[in-house]
Amino acid sequence: MLEDDIECWVVNARDVKNVPGRPKTDKLDAVWLCKLAERGMLRPSFVPPPWQRELRDLCRYRRTLVQERTREKQRAEKLLESAAIKLSSVVTDLHGVTGRDIMDHLIAGERGPKVLAQLARGRARRKLCELEAALEGAEFFTAEHAALLAAMLERIDGLSAQIGKLSEVIERLVAPCEEQLQQAESMPGWGRRAAQDAIAETGVDMSRFPSGAHLASWAGRTPLDNQSGKRKGKARSRKGNRYLAGITGETATAAGKTQTREGARYRRLARRRGKAKAQVALGNTQLKVYHKLLSSPGARYADLGPDYYERQASTRRQIAHHVGKLGALGFEVTLCRIPAPEDQAADTPAA
Repeated sequence: MLEDDIECWVVNARDVKNVPGRPKTDKLDAVWLCKLAERGMLRPSFVPPPWQRELRDLCRYRRTLVQERTREKQRAEKLLESAAIKLSSVVTDLHGVTGRDIMDHLIAGERGPKVLAQLARGRARRKLCELEAALEGAEFFTAEHAALLAAMLERIDGLSAQIGKLSEVIERLVAPCEEQLQQAESMPGWGRRAAQDAIAETGVDMSRFPSGAHLASWAGRTPLDNQSGKRKGKARSRKGNRYLAGITGETATAAGKTQTREGARYRRLARRRGKAKAQVALGNTQLKVYHKLLSSPGARYADLGPDYYERQASTRRQIAHHVGKLGALGFEVTLCRIPAPEDQAADTPAA
């Protein structure tokens, strides 16, 4: 209510703690805050503009509905397995066209494995034998199982309908940011929904974040180590925007399956340090790229190739080898990179 008339600051309580030993009353606290602000000892926290707050509420609630739908899908899978139906071990997407058709026929009363297997569509028809074996337990699927499964599928359909309605509203709100959406979507592992959720959290004005590293720290995608010297135990993760951290966790996993520089980075780290640390590290990289893209109008992601790290290592090895050989012969080597041909042409004066 105040932001329309005056400039309001929201300040981190950690930055305005009173001096120990002084009496603490509301009046003295107000005086203390005024003194800190007058002397420039406070910095305002990030408060999104009204349009972004509306978009953020919609995107966060849509994310909650998607999570609830995922939990309901997992309950349906567990119910099928309790009836000795291992459909998810054969069908990639249990709630795809093939899986949903088989579940509907189970609810209707069909129990024949061969009949149910013939409902397969597309690439699933290559696995008819595996489908029949996975559906051999259909005889243990009782009427009580059917009633539970029908209720779960109805709830999944209801959640999907709500998610679709929210997505239409979000598309209308985010229409002015189409250029920034396309910039974010150009990164490996990023889709339309991830780009919308990220813009809802950060906005499109990157000037409020001094650098990509600052944005990564704000999202909690950096290690937290407040101790000098040798650290005992593992470093804890920094607490940040959990929604943005969740987005980068999904995009990092998706990017790890691509043949790109980011995919190569994820796989290198996952082999050495595990998938969880690889997600955080690649999320840090993605947020830095995200900051750079949105800070440069019209820019798009340009991949450096899946062999980027091998090429860098090869170059460093060759340099170290030749410098070492020349040093052994008694020469002192000074390295200087030769300018690119276009740079030389730009420095040459016109005739």
